[in-house]
Amino acid sequence: MQVQIPDDSVFTSFRDQCLSSDGWISRYNKGGVTVWCREDESASVQKVKMRTVCKDVTAETLYDVLHDTSYRRKWDTNMIDTYDIGRLTANADIGYYSWRCPRPLKNRDFVTLRSWLPLGNDYLIINYSVKHPQHPPKKDCVRAVSLLTGYLIQSNGANCSTLYYLTQMDPRGSLPKWVVNRVSQFVAPKAMRKIYKASLKYPEWKRRHDPALKPWMFPEQNALPCISVAELTLQRADSLENIDESGLSEEKAAPSDDEET
Repeated sequence: MQVQIPDDSVFTSFRDQCLSSDGWISRYNKGGVTVWCREDESASVQKVKMRTVCKDVTAETLYDVLHDTSYRRKWDTNMIDTYDIGRLTANADIGYYSWRCPRPLKNRDFVTLRSWLPLGNDYLIINYSVKHPQHPPKKDCVRAVSLLTGYLIQSNGANCSTLYYLTQMDPRGSLPKWVVNRVSQFVAPKAMRKIYKASLKYPEWKRRHDPALKPWMFPEQNALPCISVAELTLQRADSLENIDESGLSEEKAAPSDDEET
């Protein structure tokens, strides 16, 4: 299937999903973070949505934090590796991301087409999985599939914002129930709190690390090699290995300060 760069209608539809309450079931609501799940009859993979209000953080700062790969290495402790592969347009690129799964599950990785757009007073970043011939699946990770994943950032005034995260991701495997429960009760809320805390510290960090460098806002700064959409194909889940991890037991680990129940 042909790869397409998202247009305004895709971003508008994504924003509508973030703001809609129809069909969403609340799974978690503590400490300023809300998590919802939704299982569509037509889809085999459920959607997960999160929201948190970020006091003392502007929408612009949140947008920068989610784009800044160099800073992500400072706060995203679940990340194993991430790098940009190439750019498609002024607001679309291809990138790689791998992350640690709860033990004893195998780690997952993605190659995604990412696109971003300021839309009115909102900022949006969305991605979905693609195949790039020079970045095939790796032996030490399970190649997962993002059907649609992204962020919506809304301004709540001069120094406050609301962050939404929505994902429909196929992990390529039969996961045990404890993993599903842990994602909604621990992993997802913790991730949102990490983004918030990282955003509070970002302005000072950025002042000391290439403060004028923001290629997501200034395309002329983007030094990535150009890639043609013709080089890419849509990543179909059924073309990847599907592993059965449903029988694995959870390895107990001491909860961190962020892992609130």
